[in-house]
Parts: sequence; structure tokens; C-alpha cells
Amino acid sequence: MIKDENCNFNECGFNYTLSLIEGKYKMSILYCLFRNQVIRYNELKRILKPISFKTLTNTLRSLENDKLIIRKEYPQIPPKVEYSLSKRGQSLIPILEAMCEWGENHKKG
Repeated sequence: MIKDENCNFNECGFNYTLSLIEGKYKMSILYCLFRNQVIRYNELKRILKPISFKTLTNTLRSLENDKLIIRKEYPQIPPKVEYSLSKRGQSLIPILEAMCEWGENHKKG
């Protein structure tokens, strides 16, 4: 194994990527958006059953602030909001698919 004595973990690409996707539900939300392309808030809530409304809202805001998802609001009553992956978010999909493949190959059973 090669050690890089000059590597500052806090400034490396790995740490930056991790800061964008860390959290209990971020990767699950990104993967749901990848699988469904466009999804509404309540659909996400149904898929991610144990997530609270507050946690879902905060996680979606964080992903939107990091420009990983796009929030589209329709001016109607009742309000309609849809979420989809941005180009930046789509660029994370190969990483998530590799994690999914790794999990399938290494899960017990």
C-alpha cells in the first residue's frame, strides 16, 4: 500500500464526496430518484417508510442545496412538488450502482 504523506484527508476528493452523500437517507433518496426518474414527496415517504417528514424534508433540502437533485414546484392547489436527479446527481449513480452490486455479492444468504 502506498502512503501519501502529503494527503490532507479533510481536503481530499473522498472526503468531499462523502460529505455530500453521508447521512442515513441521502443515498437511498438518490437511488430512488434514479430508479423512478421523477418522484413526488409522498411517494418518497412511502418508499422510505421509517423516515419522518422532518428528516425527509431536511434531507431533500440538503440534496437540493448541494445541487444533486432538482425540486420542481407547480403553482396549483393542492401543491404539487416533484424531485428528480440533476446532472451532478446523475454522475453519482455509477458509485451507487457499484455499492449495490457489492452488497448483492456480499450479503449473507
